Amino acid sequence: MAIDWKSKAQDYKNDYLNDLKKLVSIDSSRDLDNATDEFPLGPGPAHALQQFLEFGDRDGFTTKNIDNVVGYIEYGSGDETMAILSHADEMPGGAGWDTNPFELKIDGDNAIGRGVSDDKGPGLAAYYGLKMLKDEGIEPQVKIRLIIGTDEECDWTGMKRYFEVEPTPSFGFSPDAEFPLINGEKGNVTLETHFDSNQSDGDNTLINFKAGLRENMVPRDAEAEVTAANVSNMADQFEQYLDKVPVTGSYEIEGDNIKLTVVGKAAHGMEPKNGINAGTYLADFLVDYSFDTSGANIINFIDEKLHDDSRAHKLGLNFTDDVMGELTMNVGLMNFSHKDGGMVNTNFRYPKGITTDTILAKMQDAADRFNGTTKQISQMDPHFVDENDLIVKKLMGIYREQTDQDDAQPEVVGGGTYARMMKRGVAFGALFPGAEDTMHQANEYSPVNDLILAMSIYGQSIYELSK
Repeated sequence: MAIDWKSKAQDYKNDYLNDLKKLVSIDSSRDLDNATDEFPLGPGPAHALQQFLEFGDRDGFTTKNIDNVVGYIEYGSGDETMAILSHADEMPGGAGWDTNPFELKIDGDNAIGRGVSDDKGPGLAAYYGLKMLKDEGIEPQVKIRLIIGTDEECDWTGMKRYFEVEPTPSFGFSPDAEFPLINGEKGNVTLETHFDSNQSDGDNTLINFKAGLRENMVPRDAEAEVTAANVSNMADQFEQYLDKVPVTGSYEIEGDNIKLTVVGKAAHGMEPKNGINAGTYLADFLVDYSFDTSGANIINFIDEKLHDDSRAHKLGLNFTDDVMGELTMNVGLMNFSHKDGGMVNTNFRYPKGITTDTILAKMQDAADRFNGTTKQISQMDPHFVDENDLIVKKLMGIYREQTDQDDAQPEVVGGGTYARMMKRGVAFGALFPGAEDTMHQANEYSPVNDLILAMSIYGQSIYELSK
């Protein structure tokens, strides 16, 4: 059947944007403070999942909601199951937006709002790709399931639940990364280093220190409260420091206390170089002051072993594989109080050739000097699908055909997508080469034409893979 996929996608543009508006309006970041038996991850992620499934019900698909943490939209039948793995959750809105993050805004050629790039926009584009097949009366030869998770940005609770209670798909892709195609994903391990409270005296006392929203997000904002021997002197030196570094900041003085605030740049934790870590810069300023033991330990650890070192040279963990590239480290969460002690969360994306045991051991060696204790929180092995696999060859062929990028090649990245949950799973779009990556950042946006082209590519891809 000859279908002009690009023209067909344009026909759905207005309906697509109307549905995207509904999804963006839902704050679907994980909210365990408001979790219930009905909403295990909080109401937001469940409501976004329900909205996705409502689209499927409206358009005549088979749908299923599994415990309000994962669900699927199904079309076709066959011995094999092709999966499209997307997610309805998102990062918190965060500060620094010029618009309401939960109100879709079309500004010129761009759609702006939390989730338009990661992953509501691409996931919905894949849904419309599937809808195009159904509306054309095309009967696939395999069962197709668009599976929607609700905890991709944290612990993958929903998708893990799906694989516990449903059959493992035969093959598929995740529209949750970038084009042309990702056939390799680095391993992913998260560590926490804890520091006990110690009530010893110092010239200054670190009352509290906080930075970061998620382990896989470069912290944009950081703040610390200090009881200082000379608050005026600290304020003056803070202003001088800000003149020399790529962050902004402010301070408030109340008696002998000073509250310091730093603003950097948020970015996806898979490539920390795209952001500016407000937390490590704040530690870098504070390191020159004499603190009580507990405050000094965590500040010195952050500055001496983690600050401005996304390739982990200071830890002795810099490593590169010829195929999968460099190990990277994101310092995503930093929390401390004088009363309770503190914690630093580090997320590593590592290629084959280095082990999590090595990463944990090196981090513990570094923490020992500062009386810290490191433990592993989560881990995923590296994932790779051979470029000669039929799914890679077909999807790359469709991408080249629709974009005229004949020299495009599959890639290996540091991001972790649901694709790694299938042996023959790849990540496929929707960020195009050369487009600005604003995932996990304020003012997240995606060009509308890119989303519609992705819809066209997904429609043809689902069709070709399901024949």
